[in-house]
Amino acid sequence: MEGGAYGAGKAGGAFDPHTLVRQPHTILRVVSWVFSIVVFGSIVNEGYLNTPSEGEEFCIYNRNPNACSYGVTVGVLAFLTCLLYLALDVYFPQISSVKDRKKAVLSDIGVSGFWAFLWFVGFCYLANQWQVSKPKDNPLNEGTDAARAAIAFSFFSIFTWSLSAALAVRRFKDLTFQEEYSTLFPTSAQP
Repeated sequence: MEGGAYGAGKAGGAFDPHTLVRQPHTILRVVSWVFSIVVFGSIVNEGYLNTPSEGEEFCIYNRNPNACSYGVTVGVLAFLTCLLYLALDVYFPQISSVKDRKKAVLSDIGVSGFWAFLWFVGFCYLANQWQVSKPKDNPLNEGTDAARAAIAFSFFSIFTWSLSAALAVRRFKDLTFQEEYSTLFPTSAQP
């Protein structure tokens, strides 16, 4: 596929799944998508415990329901965001307006940076609540592997989203230069 404005081929070009799958930002989105599934899946499946003496479930992270809610919410919303931007990656070559392509790349930068921050907050919050959890609340160590997995994949998500933002910035800078170059030196028709 030939280079065009903001990393897309010529507008209206045919969809090429092989090229889409080989792009680094697409790979990172899929990895981020999987990480978000691991985080919210771990917390939903094994993040809540109950004891025979108590009737209600409680969060494995220091009995703090906000910790579990934050992990699940960020995981689910990151999952949906990854799907949205994967769809945008598929649709991107069909966008004919350079301004719309620029908006898509700028939104990618902002959203990826925002999610890196949310994952950093989530990692710190879950790790802190896990650290202050009392062993008497979970004497059988039920769900500890899932709780640790959610913390670990929250940490890994910081890097995948940060790298996505960095790739989007690089993509924006490289392709802005190409756009300016083509504006200054348009290809003229050969006689």
